[in-house]
Amino acid sequence: MDTEAVRKAPLFAALDDDAAEALLSTMTRTKIARGQELFHEGEQGDSLYVITAGKVKLGRRSADGRENLLAILGEGEMLGELSLFDPGPRTATASAIADTELVGLSHPDMTDYLGTRPEIAMTMLSALAARLRRTNEALGDLVFTDVPGRVAKALLDLSRRFGQPSDEGTLVAHDLTQEELAQLVGASRETVNKALADFSSRGWIKLEARAVTLMDTERLQRRAR
Repeated sequence: MDTEAVRKAPLFAALDDDAAEALLSTMTRTKIARGQELFHEGEQGDSLYVITAGKVKLGRRSADGRENLLAILGEGEMLGELSLFDPGPRTATASAIADTELVGLSHPDMTDYLGTRPEIAMTMLSALAARLRRTNEALGDLVFTDVPGRVAKALLDLSRRFGQPSDEGTLVAHDLTQEELAQLVGASRETVNKALADFSSRGWIKLEARAVTLMDTERLQRRAR
């Protein structure tokens, strides 16, 4: 397990190495394959998870079967943390989009730990506030930004979190299907594919299988505004 990846999580940010190792030793390790669910929307939530390898998507499904992706999470990121402050039904379904490893902490264990290390609560609340800001920004984008702008913004966000330098620019192995990328942007697959094809024809990006190379981030940043 990549301990450095775990240490990126807000849960561990306020801890020294010994305290972090002690907390990690109490957590349960889980592996899920691509396409497998970690938990389902509506299920009772009683644990948080930190991703140690792989990627997870958080999504919600409407009564008529349509799906909206709320977030794509990778190494060092947390999910399910709402259950620590407000145990109740899960508000989204978490599924692996790549083979994924996680460590989990139950609500009772976390409550006990917070009693001895209250500074962790502040880092957790900061993480929740940051996620709320991102949610508010995404809602604003749905109202005020057109689909190509949202696609450009999503590609840049994925690049910042998962991108790796390549000879042609920045390779982003996002592991998303075309349908999942459209769900993340909040638009139809046809409209998103049209925006991607336009970016590609302009030389801004190069499309790969479940990946994309960003070749002109400056132009993408302008389009995302």
